[in-house]
Amino acid sequence: MLTDPPRLRPTPRPGFCPRPVPAATLRLFLFHHAGGSQLLFREWLAHFPADWEIHLFDAPGRGRLADLPFCRSAEELAECFLEEILLAQDRPFAFFGHSMGGLAAYELTQRLARERLRQPVWLGISARDTPDVGPDSERHRLPDAELRRHLASLGGTSVEVLEDEELWQLLAPVIRGDLRLVETWQPRPGAPRLTVPLSVFGGTDDVVVTPDRLAAWSAHAERFLGLHLFEGDHFYFRGRVPQFVDLLVAQIRAAAPNLAPGPPAG
Repeated sequence: MLTDPPRLRPTPRPGFCPRPVPAATLRLFLFHHAGGSQLLFREWLAHFPADWEIHLFDAPGRGRLADLPFCRSAEELAECFLEEILLAQDRPFAFFGHSMGGLAAYELTQRLARERLRQPVWLGISARDTPDVGPDSERHRLPDAELRRHLASLGGTSVEVLEDEELWQLLAPVIRGDLRLVETWQPRPGAPRLTVPLSVFGGTDDVVVTPDRLAAWSAHAERFLGLHLFEGDHFYFRGRVPQFVDLLVAQIRAAAPNLAPGPPAG
């Protein structure tokens, strides 16, 4: 008796566009932090210009990509995202990454430059050290109790979630995998300065990346648009999303003044 061959489930793609804009004047790619997902940016979407197309990404090992193994290096993470970036280069695009996402955005920008491909009109890096700062901790090896205390100090995960043992068992492998990637990052030796306009963002009370370390990005870009600090911790933008997105839009327009000014967010 003949039976139908088993249907292979297609591998989900890391990118996700919640609101396609066929005539978009800009595509903005947002990259999340260690232990996080594209859900970080869902609140942001309504505040971008209506003619901008926003693309979100999940790193492997979480959400839609929970069945895929974690990336073990920043280069591997950038490779995971690269295909969808290349498919979206028919119009201007920009990158913004928070924490681990800033590392991914930097690696992607350098990769495009190295291969002489179209580069973003703007790069935004948030709460992320410069490439010349080597690993200064091994938080991914901390015992559970110490790791939970560290995450609580960052402000991005509620105490209720960290104290829920069942949730912690789900979160811990993701967090440790991402932290291992960040803390073992080895940029390519002799990487050139960025040629795309760069803006850097952070919190005044961030216990991971201090303002002086963020300011050091000015030496890594030919066109540095400044360091923008806010009162707060590693997740300084919480509670001020509309104002923060307005700043991102202003920075992108300053970097790419020829972008057509479309309608405001609806």
